[in-house]
Amino acid sequence: MILSSEKNKVVISLNVLRCWVRKPHFLIRYNVLPSAHKDFWTPSEDLAKIRLQKVVCMANPALSEKFFNRVSSYAGESKMTISGAVNKTGLLLLLMVGGAILGWNTGSPVIMIGSIVVALIAAMVVIFSPQRAPYWSPIYAVAEGLALGAISASYTYRYPGIVSNALMLTIGCLGIMLALYRFKIIQVTDRLRTILMTATMAIALTYLISMVMGFFGTQMPMIHQSSPVGIAFSVIVVGVAAFNLLIDFDLIEKLDQRGAPKFMEWYAAFALILTLVWLYMEILRLLSKLNRR
Repeated sequence: MILSSEKNKVVISLNVLRCWVRKPHFLIRYNVLPSAHKDFWTPSEDLAKIRLQKVVCMANPALSEKFFNRVSSYAGESKMTISGAVNKTGLLLLLMVGGAILGWNTGSPVIMIGSIVVALIAAMVVIFSPQRAPYWSPIYAVAEGLALGAISASYTYRYPGIVSNALMLTIGCLGIMLALYRFKIIQVTDRLRTILMTATMAIALTYLISMVMGFFGTQMPMIHQSSPVGIAFSVIVVGVAAFNLLIDFDLIEKLDQRGAPKFMEWYAAFALILTLVWLYMEILRLLSKLNRR
């Protein structure tokens, strides 16, 4: 194993939480209800209430009546822009890199676990209260960076050079998916959103089961091993994570077109960072399996 059993459970738990915290805003990002999403940022309160009736039955905390009321209250404020979301993403990345450097140098399990808890709390606050994203997204970035730095140090201790390879592949995937989206080689359709939503939740469920099994001294067979099945599983997960970047790009563009409030720049940046972190961790796991063969 690339890590000790305790650290391996932490990595699995981090993957479960990272997949699971995406669930509350699936209806926003994946456009499960196109009609509700289409007019999501319409200033008309009457229309918003009509659309609200279609999504209340989904029992989604991020799309509750309180959420719509909070969003509508910001209708008169300045609107978000794509360039603003890009700038916020860059700032969050810088904060994450700073946290990662600190986590790499300390390598303390206490700091790693504590930062994971803080990152989870910050992520939940952003998802359930998007208007607080300007304050909690930076906290998430720093805490996530601390955790990633400590985890990456553990990987590189066993396999020197694996972290730099994972970083380059992550950046490469980001560039490729951005080009595919920018030139409309792959278009984000309702069908693609549904497929990615299903695949992401299936992965989260798989990791959750594996984590629970780990508490009883066992693990889900093959998927964490360097066997062909384990490698194939990691390749699929990396592919799903990479395609989630297309959903993030589409989210930023749609929010800009529909005049979302300014604070949604931070929310969009947070969503993109969340996907990049997940992609990096899965690439790191894939490379570790390949190195063990």
